[in-house]
Amino acid sequence: MATLARLQARSSTVGNQYYFRNSVVDPFRIKENDAAVKIQSWFRGCQVRAYIRHLNRIVTIIQKWWRSFLGRKQYQLTVQVAYYTMMMNLYNAMAVRIQRRWRGYRVRKYLFNYYYLKEYLRVVSETNDAIRKALEEFAEMKEREEKKANLEREEKKRNYQARKMHYLLSTKQIPGIYNSPFRKEPDPWELQLQKAKPLTHRRPKVKQKDSTSLNDWLACTSARSFPRSEILPPINRKQCQGPFRDITEVLEQRYKPLEPTLWVAEPINELKLAREELRREQWVRNVNDNMFLPFSSYHKNEKYIPSMHLSSKYCPISHKEQFRSENPKKWICAKDFQTVLPSFELFSKYGKLYSKAGQIV
Repeated sequence: MATLARLQARSSTVGNQYYFRNSVVDPFRIKENDAAVKIQSWFRGCQVRAYIRHLNRIVTIIQKWWRSFLGRKQYQLTVQVAYYTMMMNLYNAMAVRIQRRWRGYRVRKYLFNYYYLKEYLRVVSETNDAIRKALEEFAEMKEREEKKANLEREEKKRNYQARKMHYLLSTKQIPGIYNSPFRKEPDPWELQLQKAKPLTHRRPKVKQKDSTSLNDWLACTSARSFPRSEILPPINRKQCQGPFRDITEVLEQRYKPLEPTLWVAEPINELKLAREELRREQWVRNVNDNMFLPFSSYHKNEKYIPSMHLSSKYCPISHKEQFRSENPKKWICAKDFQTVLPSFELFSKYGKLYSKAGQIV
């Protein structure tokens, strides 16, 4: 109890001392706290930076290994492509070499064989010489024949001339112009005239006309006195052995009648007749005979006549009004339909300048 009383008595003093000591310790405590925070922040920063450096080093190692792996794969692919390219180039070179050897052998063997061409040229030259010799002989023979023909023609011409001038031949009493007494030897034409015969002119034969007199007919001297028979039919022969056609078929093909051409078989007015026939067929198919005249008001004042099906009172009408039925009560006016907008200059002439039932308005 005494201790408690003492403490109660000293409570105010203890409180003041406690407040004073706390007020003195607070700056040191704050300073120590700041120092501890700074130490912790520095340590944690070092720790985090060390961890980041560790992660960076690990990431670098991973990237290095991965990039090395990709590089090795790419290198292997490049090496493989280069290998296949090299092999293909080698195979192509070998194939080209084989083809070159084979084509060279084939060309030398079959196309440009030296010994074959040499033999061929020798044969061609021999044949050429033989043909040239034969052509020269043929040309000489032709020249000899032509000379012989010219000589014969000239000889024939001289003989004809000598026969024509045979009256100039010398006689025992009178010498001819070619046997002049002043000549030592007679002219060659004199000898030619002596060998030739005089030229005589033959009278043309007069063709006798066919006489139709009774005496000639009885004497059977006229061509008309004998009966004329038609062409006899072919004789029936036996069928020839072998791939031959029948005789009647051959004769039918040989003596078949002439077929007229299209120009002769068809009449001249075929087009006109065809148009008339087409017009008649169209007229038969027409339901209404009244011709529709466009661009005219020819049917303007005609009354519409409904058909029997629409005008009958016994037919079942499903609609209230008939199709194309006229109702004069609903008409606004008796004039034609006119547009509100101004019409074109060309369309404004409809019904004024065009034909109406074949006549110009």
